Amino acid sequence: MRTQVAIIGGGPSGLLLSQLLHRQGIDTVVLERKTKEYVLGRIRAGVLEAGLVDQMRTAGVSERMEAEGILHRGTVISYGDAQINIDFQAHTSKSVMIYGQTELTRDLYEAREAMSGNLVFGVNKVEIKDADTNAPHVTYEINGSMHRLDCDYIAGCDGFHGVSRQSIPKTVRHEYEKIYPFGWLGVLSETPPVHDELIYASSDLGFALCSMRNAQLSRYYIQCDLSDSPENWPDDVFWDALKRRIPEEHADVLITGPSIEKSIAPLRSFVCEPMQWGRLFLCGDAAHIVPPTGAKGLNTAASDVHYLSQGLVQFYQSGETAAIDAYSAKALERVWKAERFSWWMTSLLHRFPDQNAFDFRMQQAEVAFLRDNPNAQAVFAENYVGLPY
Repeated sequence: MRTQVAIIGGGPSGLLLSQLLHRQGIDTVVLERKTKEYVLGRIRAGVLEAGLVDQMRTAGVSERMEAEGILHRGTVISYGDAQINIDFQAHTSKSVMIYGQTELTRDLYEAREAMSGNLVFGVNKVEIKDADTNAPHVTYEINGSMHRLDCDYIAGCDGFHGVSRQSIPKTVRHEYEKIYPFGWLGVLSETPPVHDELIYASSDLGFALCSMRNAQLSRYYIQCDLSDSPENWPDDVFWDALKRRIPEEHADVLITGPSIEKSIAPLRSFVCEPMQWGRLFLCGDAAHIVPPTGAKGLNTAASDVHYLSQGLVQFYQSGETAAIDAYSAKALERVWKAERFSWWMTSLLHRFPDQNAFDFRMQQAEVAFLRDNPNAQAVFAENYVGLPY
């Protein structure tokens, strides 16, 4: 086959890029290793920054999001029983949208299929070839048969374990990583959320997060050991631990129920530089990972898609390559700021195994500063709703 832009990875970033380019008359082929059903079965975060909401509108796939998504105009930070209510609207005039990543991905799939987008599932043995030349191409296998896809450009949207980043020579790429000494035990339950806004809670027992997918589907997390297992956390034990980590006024009204999904996620900060090599561009988790504190993973991928789609549109409409050439530098500038915010929130709200009395006092002082300083709250709000593209 021949296409203008080959997109490796059929998750939300690859689909959004394909949809944005299609609406500008640019041809794409999306290659996905898994089945569509598998991709839609993955449970992921659902806090959308204002910029991602705008991109969904630009892509023409915002109708269900607008109807079913929940606008959040603020959030709660608690430290023990003390609470800080941060008003996004007051500080930034913006909000975030609660809308599950699974639903967003479903909307994008439906849009691509309605436009007869070329989506290829079940690909194996993907190889990126000649990315540093003017004739890049991708080879892959389906059911034992080898295929070749010629293209002008390649977008690597295939996640942390995909082939795209590994296709950049080790002599070219530089990787920065921080592994956190704990994980998040997450539970999904068909129960109403404990509060209208998300609650980020820090306690002597560790971190907790109260989130939601919709009015009858809640997502809760507690900090746990990396070596732990979901089997060690029967539902009643989990609910008891959660109640002891969030403010009493919320614990008293928490509605519990059977978990429908339970898993432990490790926390990592990771950045690969550069995010482009020749005609290969990395997007999202292929280039960077953030801890889920701060909800920046999907949103940072969306900012990559914005910069790359703008660069490709400029090239195909005018022949100019300035925006494409600047993609990595532009994307990384915003990526590192998102990394900083996620690292800061993680450091502020978790208990670390090597934390001493001084470190604990520093956390308390940081929380007190955030509580008492409107300017600090404004900085928090600006980062949370999303820095401008």
